[in-house]
Amino acid sequence: MRTTLTIREELLKQAKELSGAKTQKDTVEIALEEFVRRRKARKLLDLQGKIELSFTLEDLLSRRRRDVPRR
Repeated sequence: MRTTLTIREELLKQAKELSGAKTQKDTVEIALEEFVRRRKARKLLDLQGKIELSFTLEDLLSRRRRDVPRR
């Protein structure tokens, strides 16, 4: 999608340096992806203690070991 944005030059420069992105487009996409990831994680943390899980941490880890292929 093409769009026009007015972004503070120094902010974009810092984001580009910190992200290691090569282009301004990549910089904005990396920043948006990180923003979305952090907000989703925050929503999960907000649910902590509000829902009851029917499995233990040990159950979860054993399922993960079974489902994730070894390298």
